[in-house]
Amino acid sequence: MNTKILVAIAAAAIASVIIVIAVSQPAASDQKPSDKSLVPPDQIVSGGPPRDGIPSIDNPKFILAQDARLQDADLVLGLEINGDVRAYPLQILVWHEIVNDEVGGQPVAVTYCPLCFTNQVFKRTIDGQVVEFGTSGKLYNSNLVMYDRTSESLWSQAMGQAIVGKYAGVKLERVPFDMAYWGDWKVLYPQSKVLSTDTGFGRPYGADPYGDYYTSPQIYFPVANQDGRLGPKEIIVGLDAGQTYRAYRLQDIEDRHVINDEIAGKKIVLASAYPFMARLFDRTVGGQTLDFSYKDGKITDSQTGSVWDFDGVAVEGSMKGSKLNRLPFDQGFWFEWVAFHPQTELYEPA
Repeated sequence: MNTKILVAIAAAAIASVIIVIAVSQPAASDQKPSDKSLVPPDQIVSGGPPRDGIPSIDNPKFILAQDARLQDADLVLGLEINGDVRAYPLQILVWHEIVNDEVGGQPVAVTYCPLCFTNQVFKRTIDGQVVEFGTSGKLYNSNLVMYDRTSESLWSQAMGQAIVGKYAGVKLERVPFDMAYWGDWKVLYPQSKVLSTDTGFGRPYGADPYGDYYTSPQIYFPVANQDGRLGPKEIIVGLDAGQTYRAYRLQDIEDRHVINDEIAGKKIVLASAYPFMARLFDRTVGGQTLDFSYKDGKITDSQTGSVWDFDGVAVEGSMKGSKLNRLPFDQGFWFEWVAFHPQTELYEPA
């Protein structure tokens, strides 16, 4: 695992952990007998805090990038929708886990599970109705279980899907996002808005209640599957192509900058131009499949020699103005990915 990442995550840790780590046991049942369930109910366990004990942010406030009191090594979840650019510092998300927001006119849920180091952004319109999400106080495979305040269905963050209740089986649409160091994000997007610590809750933002958990091999809660091909807390990028699953070490993407690949017949490219940041694109554009390479700080395709930027836009050459379609993916600890995808392939650099 990238040493810089570990330092950045652990830098703000405090010695006294104030999050209650419960003995792994089934959560007290508030499930109706008639509720549909996609997973064994006894595998949904209490995480310690009760429902909404970790409060979601439902009326987020934002400040300008130049007013943000962040260090360059602080991690942020970056999001851009329809020209609206926002950054959500992990030092705030760790205390709330869910931000119900509207970005570029799109209602979204920005989510973070510290136990799995999984971030994910979902559209929160279901059957034409905008719903609001909260923390259920429960975990499945050591991962955040959300609930919606309309039907009270339970949703797995990792699955992006309702697992219990009225909406069981319904999937949320994922939105591509970035994990980035603040020092890189503010240079790339100086117009970015930044989630404010004025949340309405008294929390010691800047301190991390999980202490050294991120660097320890320990997993606090039960998981359905473990896999020793990687360390449990190696950070990976995971792709779900229906019945095919593949994981890439984040470090491999950073080191190679560009990885051309194919999964379930789909031609893709993973790109990294900044530490920690990785993006996924469909590398077929205008009916032509392109092969990309990285040299001297530039991403080029071998078919036309055009130069492409990190947004997937051709900025020089015969394809200037063309744009690759960006795709969502999963990013987090290896142990979480293999708990949900035991048959996953692991990308090995040639």
